Amino acid sequence: MHESTTGRGLLSTAAVGTGALAASGALAVALLGIEMEVARRTIGEEPGPGYADDGRYGAGAGQPYRMLLLGDSIAAGVGAGSPANTIGAIVATGVAALSGRPVELRNVSRSGAVSAKLPGQVRRGLAAAPDTDVAVIMIGANDVKERVPREVAAGHLRDAVLRLREAGAEVVVGTCPDLGTVRPVLQPLRTLMQRWSRQLAEAQTVAVVESGGRAVSTGDLLGAAFREAPLELFSDDRLHPSAAGYATAAAALLPSVLDALQLPTADSGRAPDYLRGERVEPLQQVAHRSVRDPGTEVSGAEVEGRGWSDLGRWARLLRRHRPGAAPTPETAPTGELDSDGTPSPSLEEPWPRPSSSPPPAPPSVGPSRAR
Repeated sequence: MHESTTGRGLLSTAAVGTGALAASGALAVALLGIEMEVARRTIGEEPGPGYADDGRYGAGAGQPYRMLLLGDSIAAGVGAGSPANTIGAIVATGVAALSGRPVELRNVSRSGAVSAKLPGQVRRGLAAAPDTDVAVIMIGANDVKERVPREVAAGHLRDAVLRLREAGAEVVVGTCPDLGTVRPVLQPLRTLMQRWSRQLAEAQTVAVVESGGRAVSTGDLLGAAFREAPLELFSDDRLHPSAAGYATAAAALLPSVLDALQLPTADSGRAPDYLRGERVEPLQQVAHRSVRDPGTEVSGAEVEGRGWSDLGRWARLLRRHRPGAAPTPETAPTGELDSDGTPSPSLEEPWPRPSSSPPPAPPSVGPSRAR
């Protein structure tokens, strides 16, 4: 009798506990729904106005480089304050200044675009500039905001990179930024959006490198600086970067664009420095590291003449970014930006986290250029 009573009591307690867990789960979902609605109303559903930054940059001589810019509101320069402060304008100015040749910029990005809009942008861009030398893509934030499955978003990006590569263009992609820096978004939604951003950026990195492009981790590149000076690095809408914020992001992209154009950089021809966290590893492991180390570039590599290992594509992680290396507005931060340091784990770990100790350098590492 006592055992039966105890058993019924345990079952009753378990039922109550299960019901409480279900109720708390439903409450959490409802809370996140409310927070997402508040975030949408605060941020706004309508795309912000971008800037027309198409045109020729630099007064150098010779055949101009042709640069194509695709993507969302970051590529369109929402919040930059003027056409001269957009990522496209800053990168084009940097290429022109460091190469001695002018740059023709064509920007086909659209504020509010998700990755599914990239095929149309590629068609328009190549129609307007069929001899594009380098294409720069900034995409991902709206995919996170709209909860587009990362496999779907990364697939659209993969197709865009492949089409651009088939057209003969080098491709540099700034992966999804860290939406955890957006202050109008409340907790715990802000933490979730940070994790979703990283998961998408990781999938984007794999898609880009497998398609012959270079992926540059933007992540929370501005995170530390945003926390210290949010009024300087956020624009008035508290969502998009200001002119100084765009300058910092452009400084991370410029070295990769220069190298894609085979122009000399401080990193030209050097092997990865394992003491600085750089390495050559299978792509999925490198992608996992990259999204937690903003400002890094991931590109294809060869080890002993082979581009693939038993674990997948070989890839190189380089920390090319040096704050202050690009032409920037006077308000741009000049100190070394802190990386994530102690990253929080993602909600899903699709691949094992690599060991924190640096592996020995591969015996022979060579550059892998598709053209």
